This record gives sequence, structure tokens and C-alpha cells, in this order.
Amino acid sequence: MIHVMLADDHAVVRDGLRVLLEAETDIEVIGDAGNGRDAVRLASQHHPDVVVMDIAMPEMNGIEATHQLQASSPATRVLILSMHSTAEHIYRAFQAGARGYLLKDSAGSEVVDAVRAVHAGQRYLSQKIAGTVLDDYIVERHPVSPLDSLSRRERQILQMIVEGASSAEVAQKLFLSPKTVETYRSRMMHKLGVSDMPHLVKFAIQHGVTQLD
Repeated sequence: MIHVMLADDHAVVRDGLRVLLEAETDIEVIGDAGNGRDAVRLASQHHPDVVVMDIAMPEMNGIEATHQLQASSPATRVLILSMHSTAEHIYRAFQAGARGYLLKDSAGSEVVDAVRAVHAGQRYLSQKIAGTVLDDYIVERHPVSPLDSLSRRERQILQMIVEGASSAEVAQKLFLSPKTVETYRSRMMHKLGVSDMPHLVKFAIQHGVTQLD
């Protein structure tokens, strides 16, 4: 039996995936989460075989959650579910440790095959993405994303700030002082070469850190 956990901030997506997966005799959905932070916490408790992980989620996006899952539940394999088909999003997902990348618009027909493939230790790439293009991108170009210049803490604070949290709210959630958060924020904006919040939000959306609903 393949034990699966679902992580997506839309309940209707989680419900739909649950119905598709549990129609199979060899798959059981053992839990779900609405944000990346809960996904990491639940996976570390239940150690599912596969986590189907959305990229764009509040509090902690799927890329960061995948990073953290490698430490807290190393045997769990992550299948990224995303609306983004850009090379950078795909590269960042595999760089974080994901074993598969599935586009949302084809999830209905492919999700069962994708879950079985990553559980078996194979890499799975959505059929709508040209695998040879991705291989060339990963193997030959070794791209450097601006996000790579940020520490994990800076990326975490970036997501929370662009989603509307104040420095005081970020400080409370991360057990930091507001002054420390401001220092992180200033250093982060300097590294990214942005000078104000509108540009910071635009950057975060373009690079899949967050999304506009």
C-alpha cells in the first residue's frame, strides 16, 4: 500500500485528488495540509511514502517545504503539483529534492501514474513538459536563480512579507525580534536589487514564491 499525503491550499483540489487516488486499491491518502508549514509537520509525524505538494501555498511554499522534508522525513518522496511549467520552477523543484513534477491541468489523468512512479524511485515529469529540454537545462546550464543568494530564513521571511505580514507578525511567528526581521528584510532586498515593496512582490510572484489569488 502506498501511503500518500496531500498539500494544497485549496480544499477542492485536495478533495479531488483524494477521490482520484483512493479509487485505486494500492493507494491510501493518510492526511492533508493547507500550507507548507503544516505539510512538513504532518509528514514528519506520519512519514508518508509520497507527498503531493503544491508549489504556491501560504506561510511556506512547496519548494521550501520540500527542502525541509528532506531533513525531517528523508524516506518520503515529493511529487510537486504546479500550474507553472517554466524551466526555473521545474529546476528549483528538483534542486529542492522533489522526485516528480506534475502540471495541475493534467493532474487528473496523470496523478496515479506519477505517484506510483516516484514511489518506485523513478523521476516523473508531466507529459506536457519536454524531458529532453529539462535535462539540458539541469545538466548543461546549471542556472543560478536570484533566490539562491538568499538564506533559507531570508526566503521564509520574503514569503511572509509579500503575503502581507508585518515585521511584528513575522517576528512573533518565527520567534525573532522585529528589529532582526527588519535587518533580514533590508539585507534580502539589497541582495535581490529591489528598493520597494511593489517590486519585491512582483519578484516573489515571478519566481513562484507566492501567487496572487
